[in-house]
Amino acid sequence: MKNILFVIDELEYKYFEFNRLVTNFWLIREYLLRESNVFVLTKNMLFQKNDIPYGICNKTYHKPDNIFLDKTTEIINLNNFDMIFFRPDPPVDIDYINASYILSYVSNPDTFIINSPKSIREKNEKLYVNEFQGLIPDNIVSANEKIIKEFLFEKNEIIIKPTNRCFGAGVFYLNKSDKNINSIIQAATNNGKTSVMVQEYLPQIKEGDKRLIYICGKIFDYCVKKVATNNDFKFNEHNENTLKFAQLTEDEKQIEAKVKDKFEHDGIYLAGLDVIDGKIIEINITSPCFFINEINNIFKINFEKMITDRIESYIDSKLNNLIKI
Repeated sequence: MKNILFVIDELEYKYFEFNRLVTNFWLIREYLLRESNVFVLTKNMLFQKNDIPYGICNKTYHKPDNIFLDKTTEIINLNNFDMIFFRPDPPVDIDYINASYILSYVSNPDTFIINSPKSIREKNEKLYVNEFQGLIPDNIVSANEKIIKEFLFEKNEIIIKPTNRCFGAGVFYLNKSDKNINSIIQAATNNGKTSVMVQEYLPQIKEGDKRLIYICGKIFDYCVKKVATNNDFKFNEHNENTLKFAQLTEDEKQIEAKVKDKFEHDGIYLAGLDVIDGKIIEINITSPCFFINEINNIFKINFEKMITDRIESYIDSKLNNLIKI
């Protein structure tokens, strides 16, 4: 019987039950159905004594079609877990970074951490795309108003993104004829103090962007297209009207071979790649949403079982290789 820990977001912890829109719900439920011991905590419930990392953990349990928290907490040495899923939502702030430091003190080689705490710190979700040249739109990273405006007038239309947030928060569309260019750039960069990711605008965003689901070396054929609401240019509402059936193109299928070695090297086992017109605009590695509820409904499958099977077979293969060595 495996002992598994999920580090989840504070909002998920507060509203733990009946949260089928959340990827963690499905993964936790599936591991419980496989008779694992599954615990959860939030990042502020991690701590360490000298060089030993611990967690103030709640055990989970399931009843038909739902999962629950045991309100009694227990302190557990993180080295006693077989797997740790590190999946709090951004912003990746100092509290997030400190939690990753504590996880880096896990010293048991048989404890598998998804994703690598070191890579969570070093591989910013927006900037990480620049390690995959040829697969991405042109972009700059800067806090300088002059540099951003030069890029705007070169590309005519741009997207400005904060580097540490999620779910479209703080993202701006800007074109060179806008009457508020200076104000938008100043607001996005905190008056030139904070660097932002600035990408060329891809017109195909009008049709939505696809979420490609990467699990342990494999991009699944099942995916959804995230489409904008009527009053915005981007996806920012998680509901049945903004998530549509999608299929991978041949170019998108080739992305797997081009990213998996780098992901493997960096300890990135779960990722969500946002793609427009075959170009990766963002690589979600903190708490990627896999839209399991929607994919199950659209494709009539049990996607959580397929994901968990993939994770389990990958870890078994890694452990067998270690034993042979």
